[in-house]
Amino acid sequence: MDYSAGYYPGHGFFHRLDPRVKIALMAILTIIVPLVRHVYIAVAMLLTVVVLWCISGLPLRIMGGYLKMLRGIIAFLFVVQAILHPGEVALIDPLIPPSVPLIGGKGSVTMEGLLFAALITVRLLALALAFFLVTVTTPIHLFTLGLVRLGLPYQLAYTITTAFNLVPTLQAEAKLIMDAQRLRAFSAFEQRNPLARMKAYPLLLTPLVIGAMRRAQLMAVAMESRGFGSEGERTYIEDIAMETKDWVFVGLTTLYCVAVLAVNF
Repeated sequence: MDYSAGYYPGHGFFHRLDPRVKIALMAILTIIVPLVRHVYIAVAMLLTVVVLWCISGLPLRIMGGYLKMLRGIIAFLFVVQAILHPGEVALIDPLIPPSVPLIGGKGSVTMEGLLFAALITVRLLALALAFFLVTVTTPIHLFTLGLVRLGLPYQLAYTITTAFNLVPTLQAEAKLIMDAQRLRAFSAFEQRNPLARMKAYPLLLTPLVIGAMRRAQLMAVAMESRGFGSEGERTYIEDIAMETKDWVFVGLTTLYCVAVLAVNF
């Protein structure tokens, strides 16, 4: 089994889809989701992605792990959009009490700002969960093959999937570095003070970057020794082919997207 790039083995419906179908779904959502202008449509699309997670037979703890990883970005994005987006129906005005020197009495939170912030964050969640769903249910070699069969040059397809594959590798290496520092009585990462934790991150990033550079050099040598980029048609041990279920899913996805666009506009 291939556990690279966060792949979770299984035999669910989404696992058995052709990788080209899943890549196309991800590309279509990347185009359509930013076009959504209403919160209820964005929520409906997010619920659709969650339903796909459920019928794929994936443990919900995997989704929870990704949501935990995104919570900082989501919170920051929501707060910034809620404060900066203009509106007429004020909920908190002023945002900063007048007693505060220099900046007192400024800023406001409006109903329009909260709705726009909710729309942006739901969009982000829908896109992120759709992307993670595709990567979790698709082995990295089939993902590469799907990109090639869609017409992407193999060199570019390999570069893209290698970048995906390095993310969990770097996460695992960062955890090892933090564990090694804990064994040496370095406890900054356990402190609740965010400033102290930020000061400790250079001690994590330095060995992480050095390790990544060494891995890149080894990968380059291994690729050259195997004739990467040479002329000629490539062959594959495992090939892919569209089946009836794939075409049915493509048809349903097309109808769903047309319905979303019709309601949205």
